Amino acid sequence: MPNVLLPSPTRMLLACTLVGMLTFSAAAEPMHAPETSAVAPAAVPLRHNSVNNDRQATLLRRLWGIDDVHVRSTASGSLVQFSYRAVDADKAKPLNSKDATPYLVDEQHGLALQVPVMEQVGQLRQVAAPQNGRQYWMAFSNKGKYLKPGNHVTLIVGTMRISGLVVE
Repeated sequence: MPNVLLPSPTRMLLACTLVGMLTFSAAAEPMHAPETSAVAPAAVPLRHNSVNNDRQATLLRRLWGIDDVHVRSTASGSLVQFSYRAVDADKAKPLNSKDATPYLVDEQHGLALQVPVMEQVGQLRQVAAPQNGRQYWMAFSNKGKYLKPGNHVTLIVGTMRISGLVVE
């Protein structure tokens, strides 16, 4: 009979990855009251590392109600984390929909990564209703380490499609 108190290497890796993601998510949260406006203040720069240009950042705000978009390689490259801040919760709802399956597609090779489902944890994504000013994330399995920093990807969640993102 195995001792259930001893963690397996897989559980330890999962626990470390989740703690890192939660720590990053908590650290990225604003320290001030969340904004209720759908448009960010002029002092906040529009350009981000995963977004190609200011026009794309503005488009993401207007169409999908999100900004501060990042696609990062994490966990030594075995996971790719997509994170964003909701600025218009109603427009950002499709990203957190339980019914929609998210995919991260490598634009060059057509490879589609999925959100892994862990036996005891569930999907590695947030599905709570979005709130303005809060940071959200979802992690995609990159088991073969096909996606690397610099690759261009497209995020697909249901009917939502965000093209031209760059892995940091």
